Amino acid sequence: MKVLVLGGTGATGKQLLIQLLEKGHEVHAVVRSITSLPNELVQNENLTLTEASVLDLDETTLEELISDCDAATSCLGHNLSLRGIFGPPYRLVTEAARRVCSAVQNTKPERTFKFVLMNTTGNRNRDLNEKVSFAQLCIVGLLRYVIPPHADNEDAAEFLRSAIGHSNNQLEWVVVRPDTLIDEANVSPYSLHASPIRSAIFDAGKTSRINVANFMAELIEDDDLWQTWKGKMPVIYNSTSSPDTPKA
Repeated sequence: MKVLVLGGTGATGKQLLIQLLEKGHEVHAVVRSITSLPNELVQNENLTLTEASVLDLDETTLEELISDCDAATSCLGHNLSLRGIFGPPYRLVTEAARRVCSAVQNTKPERTFKFVLMNTTGNRNRDLNEKVSFAQLCIVGLLRYVIPPHADNEDAAEFLRSAIGHSNNQLEWVVVRPDTLIDEANVSPYSLHASPIRSAIFDAGKTSRINVANFMAELIEDDDLWQTWKGKMPVIYNSTSSPDTPKA
């Protein structure tokens, strides 16, 4: 399978590149700077790199990339700096998702295309009417207007949920929602849930970036796992941060 990866130079994106390549997939990554990747990745014969911002690619180029792939993943996010949080592009995640989906629909793939978007537990799944406390609603509402990246994550997931929907013959999607991201050296046991089992604000769990990458790679590869979560927004926690629930 050939997979397009957006955000491959980020902490989670690098882990996803490694795991997809280890599984034997061909990967095409769009990255801002090739020098941000370790040499052993750059030299991998199954990895093709395009050095550019995904928002700077013209429609024809993006469609050419998409037409050669079976799936796409996005680990895009905003840099944790004043410029990254409050400066442009304000809708990086949303606009990238919209452009990928438009390219898929324009190229009319012969079989259903998979799109996996990394998101956050701070974003609610409107399909499930997830309940949160009034205090959390107030804080998230404030974040929505004060911290642009939060609204961007919400809008990206909502675009897939409402504009692409759950019965698109060309394109299926999964929105992966980790809790507080941490770094770990190895994949460890983790659990998956349809909705958060703890407050993202007042009782946040932890999710290692390598586990998020593992789940995203498994979604691409395992059709049974894909059928379980397509059109949904699974929440992923390290098992030490949640009840002992097996991976589904």
